[in-house]
Amino acid sequence: MADAMQAALDEARAAAARGEVPVGAVVLGPDGRILARAGNCVEAAHDAAGHAEMIALRAAAHALGSPRLVGCDLVVTLEPCPMCAAAAGLFRIRRVVFGAYDPKGGGVEHGPRIYAAPGAQHRPEVVGGVRESEAAALLRTFFAALR
Repeated sequence: MADAMQAALDEARAAAARGEVPVGAVVLGPDGRILARAGNCVEAAHDAAGHAEMIALRAAAHALGSPRLVGCDLVVTLEPCPMCAAAAGLFRIRRVVFGAYDPKGGGVEHGPRIYAAPGAQHRPEVVGGVRESEAAALLRTFFAALR
Protein backbone atom coordinates (compact mmCIF):
# COMPACT_ATOMS: atom_id res chain seq x y z
CA MET A 1 0.00 0.00 0.00
CA ALA A 2 2.95 2.32 0.66
CA ASP A 3 4.04 2.09 -2.98
CA ALA A 4 0.51 2.91 -4.11
CA MET A 5 0.29 6.04 -1.95
CA GLN A 6 3.73 7.08 -3.20
CA ALA A 7 2.48 6.68 -6.79
CA ALA A 8 -0.62 8.74 -5.93
CA LEU A 9 1.55 11.46 -4.39
CA ASP A 10 3.73 11.46 -7.52
CA GLU A 11 0.57 11.92 -9.62
CA ALA A 12 -0.52 14.78 -7.34
CA ARG A 13 2.85 16.51 -7.75
CA ALA A 14 2.62 16.12 -11.54
CA ALA A 15 -0.90 17.58 -11.46
CA ALA A 16 0.35 20.60 -9.50
CA ALA A 17 3.14 21.11 -12.04
CA ARG A 18 0.43 21.28 -14.73
CA GLY A 19 -1.51 23.88 -12.73
CA GLU A 20 -4.12 21.40 -11.52
CA VAL A 21 -5.19 20.96 -7.90
CA PRO A 22 -2.66 18.40 -6.62
CA VAL A 23 -4.69 15.25 -6.20
CA GLY A 24 -3.47 11.87 -7.38
CA ALA A 25 -5.16 8.48 -7.44
CA VAL A 26 -4.15 4.88 -8.03
CA VAL A 27 -6.30 1.77 -8.46
CA LEU A 28 -4.79 -1.48 -7.26
CA GLY A 29 -5.97 -4.78 -8.65
CA PRO A 30 -6.88 -7.73 -6.43
CA ASP A 31 -3.27 -8.90 -6.72
CA GLY A 32 -1.96 -5.54 -5.46
CA ARG A 33 -0.48 -4.36 -8.75
CA ILE A 34 -1.26 -0.90 -10.08
CA LEU A 35 -3.99 -1.07 -12.72
CA ALA A 36 -4.30 2.68 -13.27
CA ARG A 37 -2.97 5.97 -11.97
CA ALA A 38 -3.99 9.56 -12.63
CA GLY A 39 -3.80 13.12 -11.44
CA ASN A 40 -6.47 15.79 -11.64
CA CYS A 41 -7.06 17.16 -15.15
CA VAL A 42 -10.06 19.42 -14.59
CA GLU A 43 -8.45 22.49 -16.16
CA ALA A 44 -6.61 20.84 -19.05
CA ALA A 45 -9.61 18.74 -20.10
CA HIS A 46 -12.17 21.49 -19.37
CA ASP A 47 -13.99 18.79 -17.43
CA ALA A 48 -15.45 19.44 -13.98
CA ALA A 49 -15.50 15.66 -13.47
CA GLY A 50 -11.80 15.34 -14.37
CA HIS A 51 -10.90 14.29 -10.84
CA ALA A 52 -7.98 11.91 -10.41
CA GLU A 53 -10.25 9.23 -8.94
CA MET A 54 -12.70 9.32 -11.85
CA ILE A 55 -9.92 9.02 -14.42
CA ALA A 56 -8.15 6.20 -12.56
CA LEU A 57 -11.38 4.27 -11.94
CA ARG A 58 -12.37 4.45 -15.61
CA ALA A 59 -8.89 3.42 -16.76
CA ALA A 60 -8.83 0.46 -14.35
CA ALA A 61 -12.25 -0.70 -15.52
CA HIS A 62 -11.05 -0.49 -19.10
CA ALA A 63 -7.89 -2.44 -18.22
CA LEU A 64 -9.94 -5.20 -16.59
CA GLY A 65 -12.66 -5.12 -19.23
CA SER A 66 -15.35 -4.78 -16.60
CA PRO A 67 -17.49 -1.97 -15.17
CA ARG A 68 -16.94 -3.42 -11.71
CA LEU A 69 -13.64 -3.37 -9.87
CA VAL A 70 -14.42 -6.11 -7.36
CA GLY A 71 -11.45 -6.78 -5.10
CA CYS A 72 -9.70 -3.56 -6.18
CA ASP A 73 -8.56 -0.69 -3.98
CA LEU A 74 -8.64 3.05 -4.66
CA VAL A 75 -5.71 4.97 -3.16
CA VAL A 76 -6.02 8.76 -3.34
CA THR A 77 -4.16 11.67 -1.78
CA LEU A 78 -7.31 13.53 -0.66
CA GLU A 79 -10.57 12.32 0.83
CA PRO A 80 -12.83 11.74 -2.17
CA CYS A 81 -15.54 14.28 -2.86
CA PRO A 82 -19.16 13.06 -2.95
CA MET A 83 -19.01 12.45 -6.72
CA CYS A 84 -15.83 10.35 -6.52
CA ALA A 85 -17.00 8.50 -3.40
CA ALA A 86 -20.25 7.58 -5.14
CA ALA A 87 -18.33 6.49 -8.25
CA ALA A 88 -16.06 4.26 -6.17
CA GLY A 89 -19.18 2.64 -4.77
CA LEU A 90 -20.66 2.13 -8.23
CA PHE A 91 -17.39 0.55 -9.38
CA ARG A 92 -17.65 -1.74 -6.33
CA ILE A 93 -14.22 -0.80 -4.99
CA ARG A 94 -13.20 -3.02 -2.05
CA ARG A 95 -11.26 -0.37 -0.11
CA VAL A 96 -10.80 3.40 -0.31
CA VAL A 97 -7.52 4.61 1.15
CA PHE A 98 -6.87 8.35 1.31
CA GLY A 99 -4.28 10.78 2.63
CA ALA A 100 -5.56 14.21 3.66
CA TYR A 101 -9.01 14.71 5.13
CA ASP A 102 -11.27 17.25 3.41
CA PRO A 103 -13.68 18.81 5.93
CA LYS A 104 -15.13 21.21 3.31
CA GLY A 105 -15.45 19.02 0.23
CA GLY A 106 -15.06 15.43 1.37
CA GLY A 107 -17.79 12.89 0.89
CA VAL A 108 -16.51 9.94 2.91
CA GLU A 109 -15.69 11.06 6.44
CA HIS A 110 -17.18 14.54 5.98
CA GLY A 111 -20.16 16.11 4.22
CA PRO A 112 -22.73 13.60 3.00
CA ARG A 113 -20.70 10.55 4.11
CA ILE A 114 -21.77 8.62 1.04
CA TYR A 115 -21.09 5.13 2.42
CA ALA A 116 -23.00 5.77 5.65
CA ALA A 117 -26.15 6.87 3.81
CA PRO A 118 -29.11 4.49 4.24
CA GLY A 119 -29.43 4.10 0.48
CA ALA A 120 -25.77 3.20 -0.12
CA GLN A 121 -25.67 0.09 -2.27
CA HIS A 122 -22.01 -0.61 -1.61
CA ARG A 123 -19.89 0.25 1.41
CA PRO A 124 -16.15 -0.16 0.83
CA GLU A 125 -13.72 -0.33 3.69
CA VAL A 126 -12.30 3.16 4.31
CA VAL A 127 -8.83 3.98 5.61
CA GLY A 128 -8.06 7.68 6.02
CA GLY A 129 -5.00 9.66 7.05
CA VAL A 130 -2.36 7.64 5.18
CA ARG A 131 0.62 9.99 4.75
CA GLU A 132 -1.83 12.73 5.65
CA SER A 133 0.72 15.45 6.45
CA GLU A 134 2.54 15.01 3.14
CA ALA A 135 -0.69 15.03 1.11
CA ALA A 136 -2.03 18.05 3.01
CA ALA A 137 1.25 19.95 2.55
CA LEU A 138 0.98 19.55 -1.24
CA LEU A 139 -2.47 21.13 -1.16
CA ARG A 140 -1.47 23.94 1.24
CA THR A 141 1.56 24.85 -0.88
CA PHE A 142 -0.48 24.83 -4.09
CA PHE A 143 -3.25 27.06 -2.74
CA ALA A 144 -0.83 29.40 -0.94
CA ALA A 145 0.86 30.10 -4.28
CA LEU A 146 -2.50 31.09 -5.78
CA ARG A 147 -3.18 33.69 -3.10
